Amino acid sequence: MKVKPCVLGAVCAMLLGGTSFAQTNVRTVSSPDGHVKAEVFVTNGNLRYHVMRDGQEVLVSSRLGILSNGIEYGKQVELAVPTLHEVNEEYRLLGGHSTSINHAFEGEIPATSSGHNFWIDLHVANDGVAVRLRLPAEAGRRVEADRSSWNLAGNPVLWADPLSAAYEGQYRTTTLWSVGEDPIGLPITAKYKDLYVTISEAGLKDFGDLAIKRGANSELNGYLYADPKGWVTDEEVRQPWRVTIIAADLTQLVNSTLIQDLNPPPDAALANADWIKPGRSTWQWLSSGAPVIGEQDQWIRWTKELGFEYYLIDEGWERWDKPWESLRQIVSDAKKQNVKIWVWVHSKYVKDAVERNAYFQQLVAAGVVGVKIDFPQEFNREWSNWYYDTARDAAKFRLLVDFHGAVKPTGMERTWPNVLTREAVRGHEYQITRYHRRLDSAHDTILPFTRYVIGPADYTPTVLESRELQDNTWTHEFAQAIEFTSPFLCYGGNPRDLVSNPARDILTAIPSTWDETLVLPGSEPGKIAAMARRTGEQWFVAILNGENEGDLKIPLTFLGSSKWKASLLSDEQGSLDKFARKDTTLSSGDVLEVHANSRGGFVGWFRK
Repeated sequence: MKVKPCVLGAVCAMLLGGTSFAQTNVRTVSSPDGHVKAEVFVTNGNLRYHVMRDGQEVLVSSRLGILSNGIEYGKQVELAVPTLHEVNEEYRLLGGHSTSINHAFEGEIPATSSGHNFWIDLHVANDGVAVRLRLPAEAGRRVEADRSSWNLAGNPVLWADPLSAAYEGQYRTTTLWSVGEDPIGLPITAKYKDLYVTISEAGLKDFGDLAIKRGANSELNGYLYADPKGWVTDEEVRQPWRVTIIAADLTQLVNSTLIQDLNPPPDAALANADWIKPGRSTWQWLSSGAPVIGEQDQWIRWTKELGFEYYLIDEGWERWDKPWESLRQIVSDAKKQNVKIWVWVHSKYVKDAVERNAYFQQLVAAGVVGVKIDFPQEFNREWSNWYYDTARDAAKFRLLVDFHGAVKPTGMERTWPNVLTREAVRGHEYQITRYHRRLDSAHDTILPFTRYVIGPADYTPTVLESRELQDNTWTHEFAQAIEFTSPFLCYGGNPRDLVSNPARDILTAIPSTWDETLVLPGSEPGKIAAMARRTGEQWFVAILNGENEGDLKIPLTFLGSSKWKASLLSDEQGSLDKFARKDTTLSSGDVLEVHANSRGGFVGWFRK
């Protein structure tokens, strides 16, 4: 719900943080709870902004701008009188919690740059700030460069990864002053004093993907790496939102939905569509490579035995003899066992709109419910539109979507909830012996506080085969399925190992979406990630540990009243492919004392 623009006067000035409209060079908007404040201002003719929380600077003077038709929209700027809107809404969310509350004040600031009109949009919520520029439609307008920046206060600790093809870089711990000047992919998370700050972008549509580089003064400057020559458009130019998520603790950070909030809601029919169903899936590629047609009955039986909703047939099915006929038969056989089928497809078959619709029609005719689309090309403006077009066409055919080899998420899953997940993460495909890959020990402990802050990711967790552990413990692998949010939760391990595991009952109880998420005391990105997550009247505790073994005390106060059945999995000393299991009864007054091995973890399952 949006209320009408503020009428100039005392109430409007209060919502705008007390700043008078009579000022010509500063525009201030505060969050509904009053803790966060953003100011857009002009200094020496240059458009800048800064962000504070409780009076503490988060971003010092940072740039805003777009270069278009040779005009620097961001220089020689004059600000006019803004209008203010309140946004206050709730919507269903598939992910770390079930409902998102989008409550913010938005300011629309008319401006001129060297006499040319444009607008500045400012969105200030309790969990952060977003800002963007809009340029009016103009025939043959050339968009040449983006001038956004984030100028973080001080020298914060950073958790960042280098810009890489398909956003599959490895996160590491560094600092702003030592991060170097190579391109960095978004998102990154910083810790400055007691605040956690994640920066990224939202609403990437009709615009090129943004990366950042550290400048000479440590300002993190955005640039359109995939659109070095820009593009021409006749339409209004809407810069994607430049987002700064701000949290007082890690629980607030992982529960932010600011990225999704900045995207339009879906049509009512899509928002309430009963065919959009999250779920768990088996998948053969990580454990055994291309699908063998004679083995499909076994994979379906395993999926049924685990109680999973889906089975994904990956790359290679299209090379079967009579692939479409075989696919239809497999889907029919799976349906009899209450298993639904997803299939892999190369993006080249669905790039063109006509070919895409024809391909989707074939999938629907075969009975397929979901499609994993792989290998999209570089993330320029043309391909940013392809994601939306593809999601729209898939929704028309009631197809669920998993984008792989994909650009980072920017919240489109709110507009198109049939897009359950995407990759854009260095996942379990980088912990695999046949390609001689092994993930750094800190990587898993950083991901929940960086990549997963901005949206679900298809990590393909939980591989239990002994030779594939590569120093991870079974409990670490179990904890991945709990902490790495993905409404299409595609397990990387061979289901043979999942079915036969002594903690199969715990594994099969793990859902693909959650009602509530808490980050537990002792968590520290790069060292340890500990979460409690609730589904209905069940709680799960998961710990992902990094390189150094250690101890953690976990108060169970989140359980509330009554006694709880508890099944606890701890690392077995001296063995990767075993765990110590304890089944007991616990209550909110109890404290778990956990010892986690190097690259180990812990899992607890609590039910009334």
